[in-house]
Amino acid sequence: MLDSKLLRSNLQDVADRLASRGFALDTARIEALEEQRKTVQTRTEALQAERNARSKSIGQAKQRGEDIAPLMADVERMAGELSAGKVELDAIQTELDSILLGIPNLPHESVPVGKDEDDNVEVRRWGTPTAFDFEVKDHVALGEKFGWLDFETAAKLSGARFALLRGPIARLHRALAQFMINLHVNEHGYEEAYTPYLVQAPALQGTGQLPKFEEDLFKIAREGEADLYLIPTAEVSLTNIIAGEIVDSKLLPIKFVAHTPCFRSEAGASGRDTRGMIRQHQFDKVEMVQIVEPSTSMEALEGLTANAEKVLQLLGLPYRTLALCTGDMGFSAVKTYDLEVWIPSQDKYREISSCSNCGDFQARRMQARFRNPETGKPELVHTLNGSGLAVGRTLVAVLENYQQADGSIRVPDVLKPYMGGLEVIG
Repeated sequence: MLDSKLLRSNLQDVADRLASRGFALDTARIEALEEQRKTVQTRTEALQAERNARSKSIGQAKQRGEDIAPLMADVERMAGELSAGKVELDAIQTELDSILLGIPNLPHESVPVGKDEDDNVEVRRWGTPTAFDFEVKDHVALGEKFGWLDFETAAKLSGARFALLRGPIARLHRALAQFMINLHVNEHGYEEAYTPYLVQAPALQGTGQLPKFEEDLFKIAREGEADLYLIPTAEVSLTNIIAGEIVDSKLLPIKFVAHTPCFRSEAGASGRDTRGMIRQHQFDKVEMVQIVEPSTSMEALEGLTANAEKVLQLLGLPYRTLALCTGDMGFSAVKTYDLEVWIPSQDKYREISSCSNCGDFQARRMQARFRNPETGKPELVHTLNGSGLAVGRTLVAVLENYQQADGSIRVPDVLKPYMGGLEVIG
């Protein structure tokens, strides 16, 4: 979340910066609450001082042999007023905290200002889309031809927005995840982690999914125990490893990577991509997370994005890199790059990775800090996350970009060792 001191000292500036990302900050309500908080706090502090003075005078009056009953009654009355004042202050602070939890991060000054995805800025392209000399099939037709991509059975099991992979396509899906993990661990310096797929609410609040996006999550209510949520991304579990911790600065940067399924109930809400594997309730992702010293986070974002791009380069998949505009960034991000891979059947680039620097936004929610070696004082770390990559969408891109006229699929060179040397499927 944002620093509450920033809202108190620069409320209008914060509102203006948030307006660039389409968020209307209720400054009037915040100002009213702050004024109310100051009034109650001033009154409470004055009352506390008066109560202390009266308590002291009770002892003095007692020594003089005076009747202390009126003084005792006065002190008791003040105690009741102080208690009521504390309740009022707590209620004001609870509302302020609730407002803070719903405010998105401030965009970095380098982020292009814009309203939506149409205002994103292309940074670079890599590779050239293949010019096929036959009619291109989409991944659904390619997968269903041999019965290896089965949406009908998946719907029988789970309903819409699920897929059943079988045979060589299931193996190709697994090969992609193993290839990505090995690359990030062996060449990019990440520590592999296996994390829980179910987390409690504080973890999701820490990374920004709660309370604002609860409807997008799959929730498991438990009587007598804390509710659990299926993770929408391993960003949640990986980033929260350092929640409530003060990290030794010598350990920074910390780099985690994990391959997990991800679960999102909003997959069909927009009505887009009703065919195939582009938008699913359950999908696999290899997620990268970095915990860094604040002054290095923008440099770390470039490195994180390059790590994701390397996967596409080694797979030989054409892609482009976009700097997201203020109006298209995620809730917790100060700056984001999206990678979009070429999908031949759609004749366009589609998102396959989102790499974000969240600054100290998540760290403040999690109280994740490091000890500054110069001052010896704890300071908030910066957190970053990015897909390296979304496995299902990468599978879609491989199937379509490596298809042949007879419907078979060439296996990319880097995946052959994971496929037992198989060169073609189908």
